[in-house]
Amino acid sequence: MGYFFRTEKLTVGYDGKPLIKDIEIHLNKGQILTLIGPNGSGKSTILKSITKHLKSICGTVYIESSSIDEMSNRDMSRQVAVVLTERLKTELMTCEEVVSTGRYPYTGLLGVLSSQDKQAVKQAMKLVNAWNIRERDFTQISDGQRQRILLARAICQEPQIIVLDEPTSFLDVRYKLELLDILRALSEEKGITVIMSLHELELAQKISDLVMCVKGDAITHFGPPHQIFQRELIGDLYDISNGSFNPIFGSFEMERPKGEPKVFVIAGGGTGILAYRLLQKKQIPFVTGILHENDIDYQLAHDLASQVIGAKSFSKIDKQLVQRAVEIMKSCNVVINCLEQYGEMNMENKHLCDAARKMGIKVINSNTDELFEFSL
Repeated sequence: MGYFFRTEKLTVGYDGKPLIKDIEIHLNKGQILTLIGPNGSGKSTILKSITKHLKSICGTVYIESSSIDEMSNRDMSRQVAVVLTERLKTELMTCEEVVSTGRYPYTGLLGVLSSQDKQAVKQAMKLVNAWNIRERDFTQISDGQRQRILLARAICQEPQIIVLDEPTSFLDVRYKLELLDILRALSEEKGITVIMSLHELELAQKISDLVMCVKGDAITHFGPPHQIFQRELIGDLYDISNGSFNPIFGSFEMERPKGEPKVFVIAGGGTGILAYRLLQKKQIPFVTGILHENDIDYQLAHDLASQVIGAKSFSKIDKQLVQRAVEIMKSCNVVINCLEQYGEMNMENKHLCDAARKMGIKVINSNTDELFEFSL
């Protein structure tokens, strides 16, 4: 089966000088592709090239069986709607008038909107929850509202492809999620293919069908999110040396505290996250355990703790592991216990806490103010 959108040996750049070579994109109708990578890596250049805003150096972009080089500007506008980062120049235009410009590929030379065009504008604005600001001056609305208006303009073009360059930049969390929900609905319900760049990896991980990694003069990886969002791959893509990428949380973590750990954290089931982050902020190195490898605490501790004492997933904690934990605990000044309840699988952690008290080590419960006041 042929792809709906594809590129063949596409090379992009400026003034005839190649920036990124041999770009191969293959998308089915209705898929969402997200470009990620460091600032200045060429994501915007790729987006401008596949939309004819920038002339490519060589190679071809196909929509179905047609090359975009053979399409007129009007035909291209009916196929592809673009939302770029450049500020739209408007003079005393209302939001509804800005959205109406999306219908120009379908109007005559005079640009007069028919009743059908006006209905398309209204439907697009309602879809992005912007009909209530239709009479507002476009230059006087917020960034979140402006982005919704530009998306409405793209939608009322009735395109088969929407291309967006960093559409969530400068938006509040609410508007980021709202915008991406709309894009997902367009792809699933209308079969619109979405190609965009994003800085927020946690959002790219959630919304994308495919992800392209752009770095330097090459596309380093192309594939589904579960293949791309790996600790080492993302670390290499962004040259991270003072922290790490956590694929479970979809977030970057700051560098773990340095030095000899004097704090032992007993946790499990997500109870340790608050203590881990608090100790990291205070730059207090710590050891944690005993955590099963499938525990969410284990995933974060991997990035923040000096050492993690881990047990095999779905297995009872064996005595040797407990003894190892006790030996490490002897060199600690404080134990932070994050657990309030114990089950069959983690009962040894209760024994570990009891052992700390018997050895005269100070034990702090994480559900008290003492944790927040704690310092070495």
